[in-house]
Amino acid sequence: MRFLFQDVRISLRVLRKSPGFTVAAVLTLALGIGANAVVFSVMNAVILHPLEVPQAQSLYMIERGKDHSGAQSYPDYADLRDRNRSFDGLAAYDITEAGLDTGSSPSRNWGELVSGNYFDVLNIEPYLGHFFHASDEKGANSAPWIVLSHSYWRSRFQEDRGVVGRMIQVNKHPFTIVGVTPPGFHGTLMFFNPDFYVPIANQEQVEGTNNLSARGTHWLFMVMGHLKSGVSQSQAVADLNAIGADLEKNYPKEDGQMNFALARPGLYGDFLGPAIRAFVAGLMLLAGLILLAACTNLGSLYAARASDRSKEVALRLALGASHRPILRQQCTEAFLISLMGCAVGLLGSVALLRGLSAWQPFPRFQFHVPVTPDMNVYGVALLLTLVSACIFGAVPVRQIFRTNPYEIIKTGSVAKARRTSVRDMLLVAQIAICAVLVTSSMVALRGLGRSLNSSFGFEPRNVMLADTDLAMGGYSGEKVPAVQKRMIEALQAIPGVDSVGLIESPPLDSGWNTSTIFTDQTTDLRPANAVAHSITYRVSPDYFHAAGTALLSGRSFTWHDDKDAPQVAVINLEFARKIFGSVNGAIGRYFKVTDGKRIQVVGIAEQGKYTSLTEDPQPAMFLPFMQSPVTGTWLVVRSNRDPRQIAPAMRSTLQNLDPSLSFYIQTWTRALDGALFASRMATMSLGALGVMAALLAITGIFGMAAYSVSKRLREIGVRIALGAQPRQVLQAALGRAMKLLALGSVTGVVLGVLASRVLGSIVYQATPRDPWVLGGVVLAMSLLGLLASWIPAQRALAIDPLILMRDQ
Repeated sequence: MRFLFQDVRISLRVLRKSPGFTVAAVLTLALGIGANAVVFSVMNAVILHPLEVPQAQSLYMIERGKDHSGAQSYPDYADLRDRNRSFDGLAAYDITEAGLDTGSSPSRNWGELVSGNYFDVLNIEPYLGHFFHASDEKGANSAPWIVLSHSYWRSRFQEDRGVVGRMIQVNKHPFTIVGVTPPGFHGTLMFFNPDFYVPIANQEQVEGTNNLSARGTHWLFMVMGHLKSGVSQSQAVADLNAIGADLEKNYPKEDGQMNFALARPGLYGDFLGPAIRAFVAGLMLLAGLILLAACTNLGSLYAARASDRSKEVALRLALGASHRPILRQQCTEAFLISLMGCAVGLLGSVALLRGLSAWQPFPRFQFHVPVTPDMNVYGVALLLTLVSACIFGAVPVRQIFRTNPYEIIKTGSVAKARRTSVRDMLLVAQIAICAVLVTSSMVALRGLGRSLNSSFGFEPRNVMLADTDLAMGGYSGEKVPAVQKRMIEALQAIPGVDSVGLIESPPLDSGWNTSTIFTDQTTDLRPANAVAHSITYRVSPDYFHAAGTALLSGRSFTWHDDKDAPQVAVINLEFARKIFGSVNGAIGRYFKVTDGKRIQVVGIAEQGKYTSLTEDPQPAMFLPFMQSPVTGTWLVVRSNRDPRQIAPAMRSTLQNLDPSLSFYIQTWTRALDGALFASRMATMSLGALGVMAALLAITGIFGMAAYSVSKRLREIGVRIALGAQPRQVLQAALGRAMKLLALGSVTGVVLGVLASRVLGSIVYQATPRDPWVLGGVVLAMSLLGLLASWIPAQRALAIDPLILMRDQ
């Protein structure tokens, strides 16, 4: 212990005497450890940390079909719940939005329609009051109870413990507050924190429709439950599949692909989970490369420092000192630098993570991820500190063991280095890592550019969107299309408005619906005989003009396409190809849907993007909203001036029609933030890592170039005295560093191209083989080399050989 304190004291004194080296080393490590702490905190919160429910390890959601969808119909859920022998209980829920009126300033809030046994299945105990149970559900609209989330209760009711028993309005229907959830419970879906929970039996009051008996309508967001003790996943899947096979047999027209799988519910199972896990794992790998680059940078600095201190080491060895105390002091210095770098990196990462925890990228949605660091993060940071100290602290060990004290004392310097030194290899490795990271950031930037300029199948510029749900105003049945038509007519009268359309949920929003499609000749309408599944939208007559969607042939809808008129549809190109074999001749032909209804094609629209930017072309059809009324209402308002200038007029016009309805008004470009979120996050994350790598590369190249110039001052002075030109001086002073830069850059670019699948999967439509990406990487690495070598080059050119020779 006495030696340890002595080594620490000596190391601190040595580091204090070299403030430039110490600051550079600490900041370099702070970048590497801080980046890893941030990414690991995200991984810890999103992937490693279990859900905040009791026995989270045994909680599974049920996925259906080849697309791993969590959606189920309520009758199917009821059969799975009552007939399975593998779960302690099965609960179901759906995400919904409703207007809550607590007595002052009604607001739109996100919540969940949950089965009566929801809280019992999850083993959640109330913070206040009590929860509803399965026995409370006695038919449609039989359980007007509402449970508030702890955060909503705290913000809306200021922690008033007397709210239990109070009545509030949910979409103008009276509901009684029966309880408040505990503070740590935020549902079972990562990123989404509901404000309230109401029984699924009251769907009609909340959403204006009743699908409790619609077996063919898969509207439930998730079905989940705890596996019984001793039951394996494979046994549970076999049990569910046996029930599914029986359902397919008994309900051939409604149930298809009733094969099941189990998945963790937090990231919505296999639908979102693999993509999110792959992205975070990729970020973790790149953050690890940042730390490796930092360690190689420090290793290079340590090797140069050890070379400069070789005379001191030689004297100590010549005076009888052993290698052990010298190595111990070197390791102590490395560990102290790592600890200081860890402290600085953690301080920066904690500040950044607090900002991320409070970040609300979508103000309209309850999007929240608590990524505050915990003991796992601090433990990983400490482990990285120890590993980093071992990596760069071990670089000069071989050099110390190979030191010949008598030769150094006799010659006054280290023997001539080999053609390829450890410092050279470390610099090449560091630049190669930097090139890989710069390549990944260029890939992300290029992919984002393509995302922004791709064809969506609509034109979002100069368009405002106003969305609401008429169920919040108590509208249902025949009242729905009538009030929607009045809204369209009122908005069309606003000066500057060019056209107004209506759609139940716009493309690339999360609220799409699908329909099972059959040919007109099909008589057996079982799902197995379907020819396609089509994205389905209900729209108004002028929607295509307002949305900027091109009609390639046929006609749009008119106000005569109502419930008394023949059923018609506008389809997209992929629908025409898949159902009718070609686009030509599709106009006027018929197809069928699940209920046997025949629908005639009256128009063909351009191909677009409907569910995500990365989707393959898929069928889509548009139906007249007068023939298929829905309460979901998105008004698409195209204007011939800045659309934001008409937003106040839109708001006042719509409020005059019905003050009880709440509208969310935004530009269509802003509404696309959700669809572009993944690409933008990838670009921001990879861009930040690329900047870090560039900073490390600059310091590494600068250190190498500056050290090279400082060690060859006399040689450079002699060359200048003999008449060497500036180009020859620079080549002599920096030629080796530039060769190493070129070698490392080429190696990094090759590695980036070889990793094209990994990099291309992170961001939409991007690949390192893109010539723009390759050109950008070459340009970036050239600029980094120029920037890093500028000061050493100026120093080399400014050498005065006369002064240098006189000083020698």
